[in-house]
Amino acid sequence: MHDGVNTGVVAYFSMEIALDPRLPTYSGGLGVLAGDTLRAAADQRVPMIGVTLLHRQGYFRQHLDAHGTQSESPVRWVPEEHLEPMAVRAGLAIAGRAVQIRTWRYVVRGISGHEVPVYLLDTALTENAPEDQALTNQLYGGDLGYRLSQEAILGLGGIAVLQALGHDDVRAYHMNEGHSALLALGLLGRETAGRGLRAAGEADYETVRQRCVFTTHTPVPAGHDQFPFELVGHVLGEEPAVALAATGCCDGQLLNMTQLALFFCRYVNGVAMRHGQVSRDMFPESPINAITNGVHAATWTAPSFQTLFDRHIPEWRHDNLNLRYAVDIPLAEILEAHVEAKAALVAEVEQRAGVKLDLRTLTIGFARRATPYKRADLFVSDLERLRSIVQRVGPIQVVYAGKAHSHDAGGKEMIRRVFAARDALAGVLPIVYLEDYDMASARHLCAGVDLWLNTPQKPQEASGTSGMKAALNGVPSLSVLDGWWVEGHVEGVTGWSIGEGTEDESERWKEVASLYDKLEQVILPTFYGQPAAFTRVMRSAIALNGSFFNAQRMVFQYRANAYNL
Repeated sequence: MHDGVNTGVVAYFSMEIALDPRLPTYSGGLGVLAGDTLRAAADQRVPMIGVTLLHRQGYFRQHLDAHGTQSESPVRWVPEEHLEPMAVRAGLAIAGRAVQIRTWRYVVRGISGHEVPVYLLDTALTENAPEDQALTNQLYGGDLGYRLSQEAILGLGGIAVLQALGHDDVRAYHMNEGHSALLALGLLGRETAGRGLRAAGEADYETVRQRCVFTTHTPVPAGHDQFPFELVGHVLGEEPAVALAATGCCDGQLLNMTQLALFFCRYVNGVAMRHGQVSRDMFPESPINAITNGVHAATWTAPSFQTLFDRHIPEWRHDNLNLRYAVDIPLAEILEAHVEAKAALVAEVEQRAGVKLDLRTLTIGFARRATPYKRADLFVSDLERLRSIVQRVGPIQVVYAGKAHSHDAGGKEMIRRVFAARDALAGVLPIVYLEDYDMASARHLCAGVDLWLNTPQKPQEASGTSGMKAALNGVPSLSVLDGWWVEGHVEGVTGWSIGEGTEDESERWKEVASLYDKLEQVILPTFYGQPAAFTRVMRSAIALNGSFFNAQRMVFQYRANAYNL
C-alpha cells in the first residue's frame, strides 16, 4: 500500500460513496464528493482506502405521480455482481447483541493504474439477529436507533474491519462528515486496551487526535447528527457512553457527532471559503480551515468535451490545471461540443420523460436534493413575470431533478409546487422534472443544459458541486452568491449572480427579482442576440472554474494540509 516516500495510508470514512452508477451506495452530493475524492486520489497515486456501508436497498427509488407527489421503493441490486467478497469478518456489540460484519471490496483505479480499495460493510449474515441483518440495508433510513447503529457499524466496525484486514499502516483517518465520528471511540479503545475506556485521559485523546481529520459539510445547526444520551448508552453500552460523556461532546442530554469529531481531530475543514467562515461562527472554540470541494474532471466531462480537450489540451486528465488553456480553444469548437452534449440530453429527456425539448431553446438545469433551503421553486415564484419574459425576449425550457428524503415533507411539497408551475406554464415555458436522479442522469444534465441554476437560502449552501460539473462542460451558472460560487463567480465572465452580496442572508423577493432581471436583461438577449459572447462565457467557465474546482486540486490540498503525506 506504500508509494514512494509515503509512510502510511489515509483511511477515508464516509456513510455514502458514489462508486459506480450501477451501485446505489449514495444519495446525492456528499456521496458523489466522496467518490470523486477517491477517484482523484487514485489518479494521483495517493495511498488511500475507503470505508462505507453496503446499503443493500440503496437510498430509494423515487417515483413521481402526475402531480409531483413522491413515493419511494427499495433499490434492487446484487452485490455479488459488482463487488469482491472478503473472507475477513469483524464484530461489535450493538444494544447488547454481538453483531458480525462481513466486508466487500470495490477497487477504484486511477489513470496510471494505481488502485484505491473501498471496503463496504455488511451485516446481512444469518448469525446476526434479524433486526441486525437489516442495519446495512437502507441509507439514511429508519429511526434514531437505526441511524446510531449504522454510525456505530461505520465508525467502530470500520476500525475493527481495518484491523482485521491488517491495515496497521493508517497514518490519517479522514471523517467525511460526522456520521463516522465514532471511529475515534474505536481508536480510543485501542489506546486504552488493558486499562478500559473509563481510564482514558488527555494523553489518550491527543494520541487519537493526531491521527484524525474531519470535513464538515453542514452550515446549519439542525443538520448535525445528535442522539439522546440514553439511546447512546442503550446502543453502544455503558462504558462507551461514559467515555463519550467524559469528552464533553454531549450537549445537555444529546451526543453531537460534529462536536465529537471536532474534539478528536487535529485538522478540521469546511468545504468552501464561505462555509469555513460560517463553521467558525458556529463552533468558535474550534480552529476550522477551508478546502473548497471539487469534482472529478474525467468523470463529469461529457464525451464531446473530452474529445475537444484531448485535441487541444492533451494532458488535461493528468493535470486539470491545464484546463486553464481552454481560453485558446476556438469558440466554434466549444459550441460544436456543447451542441453534441445538448443533443444527448434532449434524447435522454425524451427517453426518460417522454418530452421532446427544442435543441435551439435556452435550456436551464436545476438538479439538487429536494429540500426547502435549496428552493427549487424560486424560479417559478412569479408565473406572470415568466410568461412576460418568454413572450417579449425569447423562449426558455427547464429541466429539474432531485429526490426529497422520504421524511422531508417540505422537500416533497416543493416538488409538487414545481409540478403545479409546470402545468400552469404549459404551452408557454416547458418544464420537465426527471424522477430518480442519479449519477447517470447527472452526467447528461450537467453537460447538456445551457445555464445552471442554483438558488439556495444563504448562508445554508456549504459548497455545492453540481455547478462545478456544469462548468467543466462549458455551462455557466446563474446562482445565489453562496457556497463555491462566492469563489467561482466573475460576473458576465463565468456566469451571473442572483443578488449582489455574500454576507447577508437571503431575501426571497429581492432574489426573485434579481433572477428574472438577469434572465430578461442579460442572459436571454446574449444567448439569442450575441451567441459568440455567450460562447465566450462558456469557454471562460471551463478555463477559470473547471481548472480550479476539481477534485485533483482538492486532494492535493488535503494531502498537503491535512494528511501530511
